[in-house]
Amino acid sequence: MRNDKLFAFLVTAAALAAAGPAAAISDGELDGSAHPHVGLMVAKDKDGNAIWRCSGTLMRNNLFLTAGHCTEAPAYTAEIWFNPDESSIRASGYPNTGGQTRGRTYTHPQYNPAAFSRFDLGVVLLDVPVTKSVYGRLPQLGELNSLGKKRGLQDVTFTAVGYGLQRASPVPEKEIRSLNRMFATPRLLQINTPGFTGDFSILLSNNHATGGTCFGDSGGPNFIGDSQVVAGVTSYGINGNCAGTGGVYRLDTADDLNWLATFGLVP
Repeated sequence: MRNDKLFAFLVTAAALAAAGPAAAISDGELDGSAHPHVGLMVAKDKDGNAIWRCSGTLMRNNLFLTAGHCTEAPAYTAEIWFNPDESSIRASGYPNTGGQTRGRTYTHPQYNPAAFSRFDLGVVLLDVPVTKSVYGRLPQLGELNSLGKKRGLQDVTFTAVGYGLQRASPVPEKEIRSLNRMFATPRLLQINTPGFTGDFSILLSNNHATGGTCFGDSGGPNFIGDSQVVAGVTSYGINGNCAGTGGVYRLDTADDLNWLATFGLVP
């Protein structure tokens, strides 16, 4: 937990070391080969120790997009898997080795862990390029503003993809964990709300009907509809049960697009 109201959706080193499977999108469905460019990353410190895991999107063959709280110090590198199923991920040597690629982590220069929901953006510059049939795309500047003007926000749907918990619980045996890539189709609840989402995040539904995101989905994409446009990365929750709503850090702002352009990534 990064402050008393917001929960970062990542899994710590303790969870990585725990016995048993590690985690999936809440109330979602198996993704299979639908999003082959969405991967599972394990952040490592300078000594190569696995410290936490997140999700993210391959935006081109050597650039992986995720959340800032996934790449912040002491993260230094990341190992990345694009397998859709738990069995092949675990057989490869997860969490320490066996990813399809690895690389150096970078965090938005304005990111502040004390206020992590602002500028919550990071990338991994890959050592070994990974070729996929499809890559994620950035939104145009201010593109999400038009979604908030539609009649009935409940009709604005996103596709959230990740490797996080399918169900969170204060009682460990009641949690549902796997390492399968899963997806959900949450709906837009709030955008441009003064004093809460501001102009930097959006709130999406998180319930049994639409599914949503949970711990371990941090950094994963929230595609606009069924497109490849990444509206934002999974960033925060309102409670420890991953219920009600899920917070997404927007990518259609000038500061984010300008920073990503320094890596050669443009809409």
